[in-house]
Amino acid sequence: MVEVAPRRNSECQTCPQLLRNRSAGKQPCSTVTGMTRPLRLEFPGALYHVTARGNRRNPIYRDDGDRRAWLEILGRVCERHHFVIHSFCQMTNHYHLLVETVDANLSQGMRQLNGMYTQHFNWRHSLVGHLFQGRYKAILVQKESFLLELSRYIVLNPLRAKLVSSLDDWRWSSHYFASLEDPPSWLECDWLLSRFGNAHSAAVSAYRAFVLAGIGEVSPLAATRHQILLGDDAFVSEHQQLQRSEDLAEVVRTERRAVALSLAEYQARYADRGEAMARAYLSTAFTMPQIACAFGVSAKTVSRALAAFETAKPSD
Repeated sequence: MVEVAPRRNSECQTCPQLLRNRSAGKQPCSTVTGMTRPLRLEFPGALYHVTARGNRRNPIYRDDGDRRAWLEILGRVCERHHFVIHSFCQMTNHYHLLVETVDANLSQGMRQLNGMYTQHFNWRHSLVGHLFQGRYKAILVQKESFLLELSRYIVLNPLRAKLVSSLDDWRWSSHYFASLEDPPSWLECDWLLSRFGNAHSAAVSAYRAFVLAGIGEVSPLAATRHQILLGDDAFVSEHQQLQRSEDLAEVVRTERRAVALSLAEYQARYADRGEAMARAYLSTAFTMPQIACAFGVSAKTVSRALAAFETAKPSD
């Protein structure tokens, strides 16, 4: 069982004060030239290539104990957030995930994965501070066109980095588990192997040959468009428009936060926590996850508080 230390700082990246600071120019934001905009597109069935790197390129795994702990936490996150992992690889100072979200909740799951693992890593190695280099990077992927190629690209990383001379010597990727009769429940091997045959042993052999044939091939990520989209022209055009809409919505929320009460002020003004959360949400300055983070509850609790408040319809 992975042990996670108590939080030293309950503030998260979506808490209001951080957001207010950013809108006031106290911290650089993702629109600065040369920085990647965060992907805001989340919908059921979306497929993402996700990477997270160590702060200052430092290792995020020091030994096999760290790698096992990360896998255990990943399994918990997949169970809780209904993530389906098609491919993964743990390197030394970063990891790769090819993750499909059954629900529209990539950011929630990734926040939990990186947050819980950071707590465990710092506790285990008597450290404090950031483990990861800022936010994870996510690319929205067109499943039918790129899933197979990306799965291969991800598991070939240890060979490209010369960590091993054979993929059989690297057990910290989905390539190792794909050959097993009983892989982890969160790893989707059936769909992958079904592309190569019906009989398990024959499919595994064909899959392994497919992976090795990718050595020296150009990375499929070279076809990424606008830093966040990987797909054909129709896919990119459709989702680029959606991303622009999400960016505009975030700009509007930021402007509203600049003149709205802070969430701490809502907490102080209204004795009833449910009313405070509901009024904060109805201000349209904050999302449910941001309110949940500030009040130390789940987004579902915020939703229930809003429903109860609107049913009661109290007078101002």
